[in-house]
Amino acid sequence: MTELRVKKLAVTLMDATTDKDPLVQEQIYNALCYLGESEPEEILNSCDEYLRQHEKMAYPHRIIILKAMEAVVKNNIAYLDKSTAKIVIFLASNEMTKSKEIIYDWQQAASNVLVAAGRRFINKVMEEVLTKFQPGILPHYFIMQTFANLSVSNVFGMVPFLNSILGTMLPMLGMAKQDHMKSVFCYALQHFSESIQEYLANLDKAPDPTVRKDTFSNEIFSAYDVLFNIWLQSREAKLRLAVVKALGPMSHLLPSEKLEEQLPKLVPGILALYKKHAEAFYVTKSLCQILEASVNVGSRTLDTQLDALLSNLHPQICAPVESSFPLSLKNHNEVLRCFTVLACTFPDRLLGFLLPKLENHNERIRVGTLIIMRQIINCAPSQMEIKKPFILSSMKLPLQDNSNKVKRAVVQVISAMAHHGYLEQAGGEVMIEYIIHQCALPPDTQPRKQTPEADDLTSDSVQNISINTLFLISTTVDRMEEVLWPYLLEFVTPIQFTSALTPLCRSLMHLATKKQEEGENAILIHYDTHANLPSPCALMARLLTVSSQPYLGDGRGAAALRLLNVLHLNIHPMLGQLWNKMISPLIEHLEANTEKSLSPKEWEDKLLLFLWETLKAISDNAWICQFSMEMCKQLSSYNDFPSEKNFLYKCIGTALRVCSNKDVVQKQLQELLETARYQEEAEREGLASSFGICAINHLDETLAKLEDFVKSDVFKKSVGLFSIFKDRSDNEVEKIKSTLILCYGYVARYAPKELVLSRIEADILRNIFHYFDTKDLTLKLCLIRSICMISQAIYNSAQSDAFIFSRKAELLAQMMEFIKTEPLDLLRTPIRQRAMISCTYLVILEPPLSKPDHVELIETCLSSVLALPPLDVLKERDGHVPDALHKETLYYDTISALKELLKSMLQKDLTPHGLQSMFEHLGPWIRSSKEHERERAVEVSATLLEFYRDKLNVSTVVPFYNLGVLVALFSPRCSDSLASIRLHAVDCAYYLLYIQLCYEGFAHDYRDEMVERLKDLKKGLEDPDFTILFNTCYNIAMVIGKRLPPDQLMSLLLTMFEGLADPDQNCSRAAAVMINALLKERGGVLLEKVPVIMALIHNKLQEVDEEHLRKAAQQTVYILASQHKTAVVSSLLGSSLPFDSHTCAMWKALATEPTLTPQILELLLDKVNRDVPYKENKSFLLGSTYERIATPLPFAATCALHEIMSAPESGAAVMGLYPHLFVALLLRVSCTVGVQLPKNLQSKERKSSSRSQGTRNLDPCSCAVEALRAMLTQGGSDEVVKSVESAGGWELMKSSDRHHDGIMLLARAMAKHAGPKLPLIVKNLFPMLNSVYDLQRITTTAFFAELLNSSVVSDLILLESMMDNMTGRQKDPCTLVRMLALRGLGNISSGSPDKVRKHGAQLLASMVNGMDDKDDPNNVVALEAMTSLSKLLDHVEERDIRSMLLHIAIRIRPFFDNENHELRTSSIVLFGNLTKFSAGNCEDVFFEQILNGLVTLLLHLQDPKPEVIKACKFALRMCGPSMGCEGLCDMFLSHLHEDRSLHYGEFMNDACKHLMQNYPEMLNRLISTNLFYFKSNWVDIRAAAPMFIGFLVLHVDEEHCKQVDLDQLLSSLNVLLKDPAPVVRMKVAEALGRLVRVV
Repeated sequence: MTELRVKKLAVTLMDATTDKDPLVQEQIYNALCYLGESEPEEILNSCDEYLRQHEKMAYPHRIIILKAMEAVVKNNIAYLDKSTAKIVIFLASNEMTKSKEIIYDWQQAASNVLVAAGRRFINKVMEEVLTKFQPGILPHYFIMQTFANLSVSNVFGMVPFLNSILGTMLPMLGMAKQDHMKSVFCYALQHFSESIQEYLANLDKAPDPTVRKDTFSNEIFSAYDVLFNIWLQSREAKLRLAVVKALGPMSHLLPSEKLEEQLPKLVPGILALYKKHAEAFYVTKSLCQILEASVNVGSRTLDTQLDALLSNLHPQICAPVESSFPLSLKNHNEVLRCFTVLACTFPDRLLGFLLPKLENHNERIRVGTLIIMRQIINCAPSQMEIKKPFILSSMKLPLQDNSNKVKRAVVQVISAMAHHGYLEQAGGEVMIEYIIHQCALPPDTQPRKQTPEADDLTSDSVQNISINTLFLISTTVDRMEEVLWPYLLEFVTPIQFTSALTPLCRSLMHLATKKQEEGENAILIHYDTHANLPSPCALMARLLTVSSQPYLGDGRGAAALRLLNVLHLNIHPMLGQLWNKMISPLIEHLEANTEKSLSPKEWEDKLLLFLWETLKAISDNAWICQFSMEMCKQLSSYNDFPSEKNFLYKCIGTALRVCSNKDVVQKQLQELLETARYQEEAEREGLASSFGICAINHLDETLAKLEDFVKSDVFKKSVGLFSIFKDRSDNEVEKIKSTLILCYGYVARYAPKELVLSRIEADILRNIFHYFDTKDLTLKLCLIRSICMISQAIYNSAQSDAFIFSRKAELLAQMMEFIKTEPLDLLRTPIRQRAMISCTYLVILEPPLSKPDHVELIETCLSSVLALPPLDVLKERDGHVPDALHKETLYYDTISALKELLKSMLQKDLTPHGLQSMFEHLGPWIRSSKEHERERAVEVSATLLEFYRDKLNVSTVVPFYNLGVLVALFSPRCSDSLASIRLHAVDCAYYLLYIQLCYEGFAHDYRDEMVERLKDLKKGLEDPDFTILFNTCYNIAMVIGKRLPPDQLMSLLLTMFEGLADPDQNCSRAAAVMINALLKERGGVLLEKVPVIMALIHNKLQEVDEEHLRKAAQQTVYILASQHKTAVVSSLLGSSLPFDSHTCAMWKALATEPTLTPQILELLLDKVNRDVPYKENKSFLLGSTYERIATPLPFAATCALHEIMSAPESGAAVMGLYPHLFVALLLRVSCTVGVQLPKNLQSKERKSSSRSQGTRNLDPCSCAVEALRAMLTQGGSDEVVKSVESAGGWELMKSSDRHHDGIMLLARAMAKHAGPKLPLIVKNLFPMLNSVYDLQRITTTAFFAELLNSSVVSDLILLESMMDNMTGRQKDPCTLVRMLALRGLGNISSGSPDKVRKHGAQLLASMVNGMDDKDDPNNVVALEAMTSLSKLLDHVEERDIRSMLLHIAIRIRPFFDNENHELRTSSIVLFGNLTKFSAGNCEDVFFEQILNGLVTLLLHLQDPKPEVIKACKFALRMCGPSMGCEGLCDMFLSHLHEDRSLHYGEFMNDACKHLMQNYPEMLNRLISTNLFYFKSNWVDIRAAAPMFIGFLVLHVDEEHCKQVDLDQLLSSLNVLLKDPAPVVRMKVAEALGRLVRVV
């Protein structure tokens, strides 16, 4: 009986193999395999019978069954009995040979079954297959392939058969006429040969250790004869490839003498195939095997084939490897293996062939030859040992090759040589030098051309390879240590190896460290035996100089310093302790920074300090002199490295500073002057710095040498001491002059201040003054810089106060002349910037400037800088992008220089008068009509005022007489069109007020709370919105008004009134705002004819849109309203809608007075409530629908309310009328949902929308919502507004469908943030529950429903009345009102849970009535009833619910599978909550309900809606404790977390395991319920149902299996196997596989 059921299952699955979906087919295959794991014998027999009975079944479907059989056989081979094996073997044999035509996939599957069986039943397989392998009859293709695969899978079992197979097969070779048969014979011979070789290699494990190679040799040779002499000549490429694959392994089995005899034909025959096959790998692999076999037998005839071999193999190495073709790389490696074999046998001839190729003109040939050289050096070391000198000498030409590819190959050969002792030979140093040359390759400057060769190399690539190679041989090849140390030091100082310094230093560092480990003296260099090494001075000079650019060359600074440290004994014996202390911090500083973050000046100073400390520590004058001379020698090497050369000059200056030999100092200075390249700016700077540093200790010698230089023929063009300069051009002479002047400047800067003062006018300026009359830019800049340095030297001197600089006025005049000559429309040079810096230091010095000079200097500098065009224009003029970037830096430096100069001048007269004098010059620029001029002027002003405030020191209280004038100068600028000007203007006002406080006697650190407000107000000036700007200006004016002394007020106002004529309109408006702010507390004007005046004001504002007029108008409106509020309101309500900006401003004026505003609001509320909210008109002439049109007066009053309540000042009034305003506007919102504008306003709305002027939306509902928002904001309920906004509630209120949701969001926010306001609001809303307007009832019910969700209702003693009102709404004709009433009753569980018990029966009755609502076609009320009931259940008395528990459970069960996911969710959640009441008398009854719903809940864990899945998880967790199964309960609790993903398959597997362990008798019931879901509309649930069944039967005990009606189940599964969804069919197949448990 069991066998029949297994067979039935298998047949069902095999019938389904016709499914076209690959995934379903795979699942069917898996199911058959699963059945096979349980019942291998029965399944294999069933497959056998099925295939025999379905002879006409298409082969693609047969393949699935055969593959399953193969898997079953493989996995159960050890357990199969012989009879079953015999059946399987016979079937597979028949399937494989049934068709004489080759149907590859089918016959291959059958063959694989035989191979799988052959692992254990080799004899039976061979017995069956050999019956179809008869002598004289050509076998089936797959017979031979099966033999071949068997020989691989079962070597020891198959080799004993091979002799007889070969004996039968050999005569057949001649019978094979078709290429595919010949190919399979070749395939078989290849694998036979490989198996025999494996057998012979493992004779110790073989069943018959007597087997020998000659057992097969003759047969293999006979086969070889056919394959090589006949088949290899075929035109079919596939056949030739099969033959060549076989010949390689076969060659190892040929008799030695036969192989020797065949080689003269065999090798050429194989080589000939290269011309016939594009893909050479298999040919090469076979050739390599033949060569190995020939070498193994000691062939003598291979020698004659060597030339042919080399000429065929060599080009393949030279050809580029195609990385996109994997076999290309494999072939490359096989060819190298061939060369390795040949190198071991014919080393001389191979080298004789290869080395001349290194001279070939073809790059590829040279590269390929080098690759082979590397291979044989690495793989044939013993044969190449005596060839080392010969190989080294042959590398001369490759070392000179310029090809990057050749260079890479040479470097790789040298690397191989290093590992095998070549570089220790004579000539090895040349190889090392070559590597270092490649490490120093310059980077590629030209863009690479796109070539078809993927391996096109760059110099950077060669350099990287060389660097890695140098480090590798330095650190990993022990024998190289003696070769490289100290030889590598020779390459440190030559300039051509600069790019290689980092890898050189690292390698030397490693070598030196190893030497240190040998002992302290081991690192000492013996210069007598290493004559070519650089001296210690040369090494130190070189390494220190390159460290000045530390991040170049991959961080050569740190590498050079580390090497310097480790070489300290070789540099000088006194340096060890000092360098250990100083070098580590230097390296740490580099590591803590990057190239961008490192300060070049700071780093240079650190290195110069390091050098100075080093020279002091050495304290050997002869060594220092030698060091300075060595540095001078190296100077010319750095001509192409200006930064390094500049630093080297400073190092020379430092050395001369320490040097005590004055003759040497003068000689070196002379040499520097003679050899300098004056055309180079960096060199001029370096030379001057060198002189300046030297002057620290040798001032007299330095000045004397410069004096000689001035008197020399360099400027006279006559023969003399400096005759070296006689042929120089005028331009060069100017550069020399520039350098001389710069030298004087640096001498003044560095020389001791106590010595230099006396020499400035006598020795320095005397020689500088000759050169002021020049047009040369360089000379001008050098003159300016020198004057600046001289001024700084005087200023920084201790005697500066007593020093009278007699030539100060001349120098200032010269600087001004330089500034005046600069063009005002261009910024090309830094002359004006540097001249102003010089003036900054000059003006400080004594004697003081005269008044005319003072004025001229200020005016000159201001006009030269402030009048420049804007930065963007400057960048575009006369230059490209790099120049533009330079100009931007120069621009900001120039502005900074102007600020510093003006501060320096202000410092000399730090009084109100001095300040006034400065701003008399700045005033016109501050009021300029050009934005960029104003911006610069105000920025400079802010800087000056801050400086004045910081430097001011008031000893007596004095009046700041011009405060008002200055404040008025800047205040209007607070609304300038440029934000930067606005911000700086506030800063100016801020500093002015603090200056006033200082004059009043307050301390510098005193902080005034009111003045500090100006800083906070700056944020408002960043916003371009004029409303915000002017509001900020108003606040600024209020601050100024409160801090301005009374005597200054009039001057301030007078000047402010002048500001109304400011050319910048924004500033004019700001002046008006500030005037009104200052006058606010001084009264207004009463007007008699309100309507006329209001109209006139409005018209005036339309004519002249000036800010001061608008502010004045608002003031007037307020005054009028305080006297005639009704008239003003009526007049303004008569304005056309939408209100224009002038009308809005006038409305807002009514909010400014707390006593007036409530009266205005009450008037407007009366207007809103007096008339009906809308009128209904027919949509069309004959239409039956009505459209609602807003009535004008309530609409206008609503807009007015919004305008008034938008003003912050209306807050107090709104608070006083809060409940009335809230109720009126809430009901106004409800009555305007879907209401349209009056016809006359609709056209206006369309026009304003088309103009896109940002006019306020006229939609009545939007206007009402905005008014409500404004009311809440001003009523102190800003949090309510934000809360509703964040939830999208305001938009929802405007929606006809979601209006009630928006109202509930509002109610929630009110309950949370405005609880105390609610009693009056609720009281005013109660009557609205009976309103004639549906929307008002909906709005009121929704508001109450959500309030009941909060505890505030209970706290405010509103619960009873609200609950009664909600209960009363259950009979409302509007469905939505009934639904909202139920929601409100349900919300009591959240808001007042303690009250639910008291009213439990009433609440439950309402919910049950809701579920039974007959007028609820869309189940909206039922849905709400279930949701609310779920919330109430936690709080009701058990006695109240138990009486209706079963009724509710039965009532909600149909909703579990409802199409509406919300109904599914609510019903399932409610079901979960009902389980809390199932204990006691209801336990058994409710347990039955749980069992009825269990399958549904488990399946809906695959529901398409996440919220349903979440509900199911909750319900199952709740049901778990009631099911009496601890394991299942624990599983539900641990796995069914709401926010955690669930692996459904694993979960169901475990759940079914527990179900079957605890409720095995329910198996049939569970299966039956699942069968119902086979027709579900949801694919995932249809797929889950068969999976559920599969897991159930997987875990059921055998004794309960009889419950299953297998026939019915199979029938249903068969139907589901035709489901259109592949995933369903897959799960059915999976379930079918598991049904083996119940058969």
